Amino acid sequence: MTLVAGVDCSTQATKVVVCDADTGEVVRSGRAGHPDRTEVDPAVWWAAYEQASDGLLDGVEAIAVGGQQHGMVLVDAAGDPVRDALLWNDNRSAPQAQQLIEELDGPEAWASAVGSVPVASFTVSKLRWVAEHEPDVGRRAVGVVLPHDWITHRLVDGAVGATTDRGDASGTGYWSPASGEYRTDLVRRAFGADLALPRVAGARESVGQTASGAVVGPGTGDNMAAALGLGLGPGDLAVSLGTSGTVFAVASEPTADASGIVAGFADATGVYLPLVCTLNAARVLSAAASMTGVDLADLDTLATSVDDADGLVLLPYLDGERTPPLPDATGVLHGLTRRNATPAHLARAAVEGMLCGLADAVDALETHGVEPRRVVLIGGAARSRAVQRIAAELFGLEITVPEPAEYVALGAARQAAWTLTGTDAAPPWPVDGDRVEPDPARIAVGEQTRARYRAVLGAARPLLTDEG
Repeated sequence: MTLVAGVDCSTQATKVVVCDADTGEVVRSGRAGHPDRTEVDPAVWWAAYEQASDGLLDGVEAIAVGGQQHGMVLVDAAGDPVRDALLWNDNRSAPQAQQLIEELDGPEAWASAVGSVPVASFTVSKLRWVAEHEPDVGRRAVGVVLPHDWITHRLVDGAVGATTDRGDASGTGYWSPASGEYRTDLVRRAFGADLALPRVAGARESVGQTASGAVVGPGTGDNMAAALGLGLGPGDLAVSLGTSGTVFAVASEPTADASGIVAGFADATGVYLPLVCTLNAARVLSAAASMTGVDLADLDTLATSVDDADGLVLLPYLDGERTPPLPDATGVLHGLTRRNATPAHLARAAVEGMLCGLADAVDALETHGVEPRRVVLIGGAARSRAVQRIAAELFGLEITVPEPAEYVALGAARQAAWTLTGTDAAPPWPVDGDRVEPDPARIAVGEQTRARYRAVLGAARPLLTDEG
């Protein structure tokens, strides 16, 4: 048996899986947690990797890393961080994102340049924040890499220059999926100086070896790795319900959405991954469970005990929001009456609120050429029966729920196997799961729920912005 390993350096933890390179079967796995912060010393990721992989890697012939997108790791000439990494979910750079949009003649110019419009999450916005608020730190930095780049560089012991891949590079705000080139002028605009950028490796290129001789693949961003782990194909729409909520699909052509709703990312195989991201997903359910005084299993039961929320609408912007761009917003509960002031209706409203923004994201993807035939539901909240049933109503599509697995780590492992074999395509690893068909009689209910959500969002905008 040929063994390969995949690493998922996510927001909350590092996970490692060791797989059979031919079948994808997981033979060993490990996990280590990260601190719950929006800026982290990258050394924490390496310590977590060492803990999660301890005793797992004997006999592994190739390894690759999937990492949280957008994070900014500023490094000196030796490749050592000059400050803690700012993570994707750190919203402090929202004003700088808006500055950059205005400086480059608006969102249309950015969409044309790099396929996406900057938001607080993007690396380019964080570079501007450092330049404005920490100029001494900025003067010590000679390069910038992403979280997965930094871990990959450590894996090869810094023996070669820093590398990245087109998938993760496409989330920086200064690499163009359409041209396949960096826009170094945008780095200078944001940071006020040039920075060394990692080389963009090919999809199955070996970027070095570990100390034990294992081949190291290029790695990729977490969403791109998940797409690879799931084996997404045409018509498959992934909806991921983790810390953040994401909707993405594999596309044959690059996208450029001047509204900023759809990020025009590249994928890990050579094509494209248009994506919509929200900041608030599974944690909305955790918050609702806390409010109702139950655990998540009981919250699931509560949410399915009523057929609708009876007019109760939750705008779930508990940590601000990325899509729509409301970084300073808070949650809003609207339509409360004596009739719907029950734990069951609140539970149902929480599930609907979490999913409605993502259902609107599907509409946005469709306007850019995506033709979804089914939804592949992944992430921690995907196991909820209430989430599955309500998702079928709101999306109006077949829902496939793969078996629980670490799909980011599996995608990284699949890339490692591809790097090892050098074949034209990644090895075909099967993915099993359950199907939930939408009830035709309930699709109209889902449409009404979505319409109510959009109406409340429109009316509440003055409360969510500086207009109020």
